[in-house]
Amino acid sequence: MITTTNPATGETIATYETLDENGIDRKLEAATRTYREWRTSPLHQRAKLLSALGGLYEAKKEDLARLAVTEMGKPITQARAEVEKCASLLHYYAEHGPPMLESKFWDLSDGGRAEGRWLSQGPVLAVMPWNFPYWQVIRFLAPTILAGNVGVLKHASIVQGVAARMEELVLEAGGPKGLFQNLCVSSDPIGKVIDDPRIVAATLTGSEGAGSAVAERAGKNLKKVVLELGGSDPFIVMPSADIEEAVKDAVTARIQNNGQSCICGKRTIVHADIYDDFAERFTAALKDVKLGDPMDDDTELGPLSSEGQRDTVLEQVEKAKEEGCTLLFGAEKLDQPGAWMTAGLLTDVPLASETGTDEIFGPVGQLYKAKDIEHATTIANAIPYGLGSAVWTNDEDEKEHFANSIEAGMTTFNAVNGSKIEAPFGGIKRSGHGRELAEFGLHEFMNLKTLVHPA
Repeated sequence: MITTTNPATGETIATYETLDENGIDRKLEAATRTYREWRTSPLHQRAKLLSALGGLYEAKKEDLARLAVTEMGKPITQARAEVEKCASLLHYYAEHGPPMLESKFWDLSDGGRAEGRWLSQGPVLAVMPWNFPYWQVIRFLAPTILAGNVGVLKHASIVQGVAARMEELVLEAGGPKGLFQNLCVSSDPIGKVIDDPRIVAATLTGSEGAGSAVAERAGKNLKKVVLELGGSDPFIVMPSADIEEAVKDAVTARIQNNGQSCICGKRTIVHADIYDDFAERFTAALKDVKLGDPMDDDTELGPLSSEGQRDTVLEQVEKAKEEGCTLLFGAEKLDQPGAWMTAGLLTDVPLASETGTDEIFGPVGQLYKAKDIEHATTIANAIPYGLGSAVWTNDEDEKEHFANSIEAGMTTFNAVNGSKIEAPFGGIKRSGHGRELAEFGLHEFMNLKTLVHPA
């Protein structure tokens, strides 16, 4: 059994019966059976389904948003934005995806011609987290459907209501049964699901540990994986930046999704020339964040996703103190039901410490002083992760420096870092490998088959 809990109140929401081995087998058989037909469906039919599904996400935005808030606690305004982004991605692939699947042609030196044709491969397993319960799934599902593959989802236990609703929506949009199915299971059977020859590939968004386990199992089975894992992203501020706007976005980066976002800046690195001014403003603004009911439109910071997640963050803060870090303020547990804590800020973080190299997945920031641009780069890269990064500067030479020197899959200038549906997204180092979104996400689990036509 899987039980979901409202992190704002600690109250039980619902209980779900988990699948046994026979139940999992029936799901995989349905996926295989549906794939045999879906792979031959006309491309315009697949695009039409995505468009219809996007329309449903738009029409049902409020109900879907409130369900996410109830299950994992994000502020309602951010939940609505997440659903809207899902609809945008579905419409994007419906409109722009078909040309991405057109064949490529090359003239050969012997006078012949070669064709590269994009073909589907089969059922793809997605292991997804709770922090963006719709977006993480749609990011995988939209290209999967358009590619002619089918999807099998193992969603996080705490958002089983979201998972079930997403499966229903595909059917409501006109998708065939078996095109997208939720496996209501714990993590235990997932290894055997990866082993199953009916699954051709896997994608995971989540922790480094989970990604390593999935990659190891897939590797033994010679199956491709795409991994989007953790991050402890740098947020660098240089003297030429608009300090007021940089402070505003630095706060947003730390409280976005209640501090539970892989790609929002966690380590704020500020040039020494502006450090004191920035630190004073940043501290005041972070203290002023409105903590409250996540269903309230004015709330900026809600509860963490679970009491266990909240306690993990508080334990990391205590570890930081032991390592010599200074807690400037906050990071306190609230004495009330639910997974509540206040925002907080750490300084004096040793680069080689556990605090300096690990990801704190909650509303606790780290503030660093950089002597110059090289020192800022050193601090930025002094972690095992390489997902996203943000740089605030109006100096073109500095932009070019950071573009080439920050070890990350993405760098955003003068804004909060975030994925863009028209551009590739993914990380390097221990933040994973592979790319999602744009044509890259569409092609990841397809067979680029070469056809040779002699002269």
